[in-house]
Amino acid sequence: MIANRPGNRFGLAGLACVFRICRPLLPVVVLIGIGGMLIAQDGAATGNTPTTPTTAASDADALGMPTDPVSIMKTLGWMGWVFLVPFVGATLIALWFTVERLVVLKRSRVIPKPFVERFLEHLRQGKLDRNSSLKLCEQSDSPIAAVFAHGVRKWGKSSVEVEQAIIDGGERQVSELRAHLRVLNGVATVTPLMGLLGTVLGMIQAFNDIASTGPAASAGKTEQLAVGISLALLTTACGLMIAIPTLIMYMFLSGRVDALVMEMDYLAQNVVQSISAEALAERRKRGSTSRSSRAVG
Repeated sequence: MIANRPGNRFGLAGLACVFRICRPLLPVVVLIGIGGMLIAQDGAATGNTPTTPTTAASDADALGMPTDPVSIMKTLGWMGWVFLVPFVGATLIALWFTVERLVVLKRSRVIPKPFVERFLEHLRQGKLDRNSSLKLCEQSDSPIAAVFAHGVRKWGKSSVEVEQAIIDGGERQVSELRAHLRVLNGVATVTPLMGLLGTVLGMIQAFNDIASTGPAASAGKTEQLAVGISLALLTTACGLMIAIPTLIMYMFLSGRVDALVMEMDYLAQNVVQSISAEALAERRKRGSTSRSSRAVG
């Protein structure tokens, strides 16, 4: 009903909270572990060959293959520095808004249990009127209180009017809960495209370098071409390393918003059943019946 679309304690509680936050990253950790095992197996398989670190280093130097981040950036030249800044910025943006949404979308902040239980219980018992209910909602700075306040302002109206008021207020709150999620989705979408662009530009540059050396010298440049292509692929790898965790967190946070919206919808139905004209008339009818039975008794 709220939306027309389908969405500092230590000990065990702290561990459970950390697990819930880190759970979306488990697939990435598993993939990294599997990759490490495969690399270890490849290293063991090739360990029988009589190669020494000095020989490997001399081969890398002969091919011009950089072995540290600074050398990689120098080898990539302008392309490396041009793509470094957007990748670092995208990483910072993703981290910032992920942490911000994890804090904002805590259930205790969106739907505080003490306030909801007290408010609904007082409504069922008839201890609240329109003004006192609005005052309680204004005192609680939470999205569910704002949704309740929209319905309370239609106190005594038909259930259809109360429900529509809650729907209008709920849509505003859902928009606020989903704020900044689009930024995470944008980072997860754009960074792989940026990496692919860097790879294409790098491969074009590598082929141009080979072509510029002339036909006679091009026959011995196969290794250099392989080095250039491998360096160009680094931008795609960086883009995917940023996009995959960001997309996982986007899906996790979107699911949390949908779960909160469904719970807010259920609680708002209880408010409609307590303050609508039909509910108030039924309550007065039960009250008069009980008074008549006590008078006869």
